Amino acid sequence: MVLLNPKKLDRSYSDARTPEIMRKTVEFFEQKGKARLLEDYYDRPWYADFLDFVREERIFASMCTPEGEGAADTRWDTWRNCEFAEILGFYGLQYWYTWQVSVLGLGPIWMSPNKELRKKTAAALEDGGIFAFGLSEKTHGADIYSTDMVLTKNGDGWLANGRKYYIGNGNEAAIVSTFGRMEDGDEYIFFAADPKHPNYHLVKNVVASQNYVSEFELRDYPISQADILHRDREAWNAALNTVNIGKYNLGWASIGISTHAFYEAITHANNRVLYGSPVTDMSHVRRMFVEGYARLVAMKLFALRASDYMRVASPEDRRYLLYNPMVKMKVTTQGEAVINLIWDAIAAKGFEKDTYFSQAAVDIRALPKLEGTVHVNIALISKFMPNFFFNPAEYPEVARQDQDRNDDFLFDQGSARGLGQIQFHDYKPAFESTNVPNALVFAEQVELFRGMLAEAPPGPDQMKDVDFLLAAGEIFALVVYAQLILENRDGYAIGDDLLDQIFEFMVQDLSGHALTLMSQSTSNDVQITACREMMRKPDHDAARYERVWNDEVKVLDGAYVMND
Repeated sequence: MVLLNPKKLDRSYSDARTPEIMRKTVEFFEQKGKARLLEDYYDRPWYADFLDFVREERIFASMCTPEGEGAADTRWDTWRNCEFAEILGFYGLQYWYTWQVSVLGLGPIWMSPNKELRKKTAAALEDGGIFAFGLSEKTHGADIYSTDMVLTKNGDGWLANGRKYYIGNGNEAAIVSTFGRMEDGDEYIFFAADPKHPNYHLVKNVVASQNYVSEFELRDYPISQADILHRDREAWNAALNTVNIGKYNLGWASIGISTHAFYEAITHANNRVLYGSPVTDMSHVRRMFVEGYARLVAMKLFALRASDYMRVASPEDRRYLLYNPMVKMKVTTQGEAVINLIWDAIAAKGFEKDTYFSQAAVDIRALPKLEGTVHVNIALISKFMPNFFFNPAEYPEVARQDQDRNDDFLFDQGSARGLGQIQFHDYKPAFESTNVPNALVFAEQVELFRGMLAEAPPGPDQMKDVDFLLAAGEIFALVVYAQLILENRDGYAIGDDLLDQIFEFMVQDLSGHALTLMSQSTSNDVQITACREMMRKPDHDAARYERVWNDEVKVLDGAYVMND
């Protein structure tokens, strides 16, 4: 089965330490139990018990220390990070979040030439330390052009003054990787700040949750050369390249949340009797679960395949810079769609405080809005559209990247420039690999979109029309999404029935985006005609639908229930 079931962990690893980490993490939450998990969620205490567990079992030390920087069992391995992030999301976004912002905080450190700070960081991880990424500010958000954290020369060092806002773990981090600029020029800088220093002032927690998402202020905070992580262009690159690593994890949190909520919802609905029949006998409820399941499986197939491209990345192969933001923006919004579908199916049950669903319905909303909004990430991926459709390149075939090795390139990504020059492998062979009816319809829609781009590409006014570009970007995102799902279907034994069900919703989604694009005020006659042709009805196969319901969805009733 593609979906995670924490009580039946079956993912393959070639070392002994990784399955031990996953098993012990699941055991921590199952021993804590659902009642206590939800009690803590609503009462909002700091999750000291989880961080104690992390320290005692050396979880973050093993997972977040690159090979060669710490103990023998340490490595930064995206393959295992996926399942770990999924498990944390499965039990609660708050637990995933403290790990996620540690990943962000560690990025500039592991990319830094400062060996002493890297050594200090490895020791802090062994001691159970967590980390923070001091980038965003209240006035400017994550606009790194406009930082107000300023360093003023002071003898052989500097004094840092300024505030940071929305900084997770800013209360207890061992090190806060902080972004700023020099007062006497345009030079950017990343430096290490210590929350325990008297000139580090914790202002407040800006959210009402178990997480501590801080506002902090540095007042004449002394900085020496020993505290410097990056200067000038390297500081800029470290900021963007760190986000490249961290944004990928958001998709896995969404997958974990949606999976737990799905188990709970199908078990409830299939055992709730109304008017003498199970709720799932109602056609609209059954449709919601089938579609929700198809969307959830697609999310995971895409995110897993994106991991493969992250792990083979190099200066010559930067395709991950398209797939990464896709995991962040597409997978997380699909998570919202899954929750919306099954919430409509279970209705008022989703509000009850003794359900996991009650927290899932709230927390799933956060993920599309972190590490850049959906709109920001669609604007980013749109830069890749010309080369994707019209200038493919040859690359070696990429197999599943499940080796137990360190992902060295993630901390040596180089310049963050040159996105428009990145080339991609031809998407057409993936679409030619199947003949399920809805995939064929979808492929026709894709070629109509490509033809529209060739005949009537966005003009100067449309390039300034953000709504137009976002509508086109959504269609492009669906094409990329479909391609990687098709590339990954054989590796996870996805049968034709489920694949056809997945492409049923994708045909519908592309038709909806085509309508939106056609409706834009700046759309011209050629584009309008192409959009009308793109709007297609999917192939509805009642027998296939029933097989997916009975063989894939209904059987999840009771498949996982969290310990009380």
